[in-house]
Amino acid sequence: MLYALSNSLGSEEGFGEVKAYMTSPLAKFVAWGLLSALLYHLVAGVRHLIMDMGVGETLEGGRLGSKIIIAVSVVLIVLAGVWIW
Repeated sequence: MLYALSNSLGSEEGFGEVKAYMTSPLAKFVAWGLLSALLYHLVAGVRHLIMDMGVGETLEGGRLGSKIIIAVSVVLIVLAGVWIW
C-alpha cells in the first residue's frame, strides 16, 4: 500500500497506474483486508481507552465489551467492504 501511495503521488501517470490496478478484485480484497484489520484495531483501542477510565474492568464488563467490539467491528468491516467494492 505504501508503494501504491508513493507511485500515485509521484506523477499523473503513476496515479493512473495505481487506479488501473486497484480495479482488480485481488487488489480490492487486499485493501479490504488491510482496512478491516485497521478498523478492528481502532475499535479495540477505543475499548482499551474506555477501560483505562475504569469502565468495564470486571469480568462481566470485559465479556460485554468483547461482544460489543465484535459487533461494531463487523458492522464497520461490512461497510468498508461496500465502500471498496
